[in-house]
Order: sequence, then structure tokens, then C-alpha cells
Amino acid sequence: MHAGISPACFAAKSCLPRSQELLAAGWRMPIAQINHSVTARCGTVRGLHFQKPPHAEMKLVTCLRGAVWDVAVDLRAGSLTFLQWHAQQLSAKNGQAMLIPQGFAHGFQTLTDDAELLYCHSAAYAPEAEGALNALDPCLGIAWPLAFAERSERDGQHALLSDNFEGVRL
Repeated sequence: MHAGISPACFAAKSCLPRSQELLAAGWRMPIAQINHSVTARCGTVRGLHFQKPPHAEMKLVTCLRGAVWDVAVDLRAGSLTFLQWHAQQLSAKNGQAMLIPQGFAHGFQTLTDDAELLYCHSAAYAPEAEGALNALDPCLGIAWPLAFAERSERDGQHALLSDNFEGVRL
């Protein structure tokens, strides 16, 4: 036991789907990285982030505390749903998870204070492959449920899409 850590502070919680559920949803790779985030303020927007090939990744996102409006945008070149978005509420209460396929950008807006997310990634973070979209891009037309309370300076500086954006080739 580590000094200063009481065994009473540990709780096992199944917050991820079972392996057969992951396979049924299309997850075919090992989990390469797990990220944990806590966002303090309701209305905060994070994203929209993705990784370009050869580091394109799948993500499985689940909410451990609070609630978020989780968004995925299809960036796959030639896709019938190119630049269309899908969103769903993830919360500690509903226990749902969202699978973000390769070639999709991901972001979220917190619906509560102190929203806590856990992400499983099929590829490790590769800074040289990082891509991002502006969450307020009118080309995307994402229906964010709340006014933006805050977002990072970096996320706010992402350029708007141009007419010649061809998407991500996987």
C-alpha cells in the first residue's frame, strides 16, 4: 500500500463496454492510450480534434461525472456523410458511451459543472498528426445546446473550413 492512500478511497467501476460490445460497434484495435479529463465550468466547449493518418484513431468516450453533449464530425474524404455531425448526451447517470470512428473529429460541450470524461484511444497521441476544426464553423452547423461559456484559446483559433477542404483520406 502507498503511504497516505487509504484502501477505502478505491472503487472498482465498469465504465467501459464489454469486449463483445466493442467488437459489435466496430472496435478492432488494442487500446493504445487512455485519457481522463475534468472540465470545471458548464457550457465549456472542447474540440473539435482528430488525428491524421497514419495516426488516425478510434475513440471511445464515456462520462464518469456530470454530463456532456458529445459530437463527432465525419471528415472522411468521399463519405456520403462528409461534414455531417452526430451528437448525443453522455452522462454519469445514463452510462452511455460514444464510439468515434477513424476519420472523425471529436468535441464536446459540458452540460454540468465538473464534467469528467474517460477516453480510450486506438492510437497514441502524435502531435505531428494533430488536426482540428473550429467548433463554431458555419459549414458544420453544429447545434450546440448552450451558449459557449469558455473554450481554450487554442481551440478558438482553429481556422474555418474553406471550400477546398477535401477531408481525411484513410
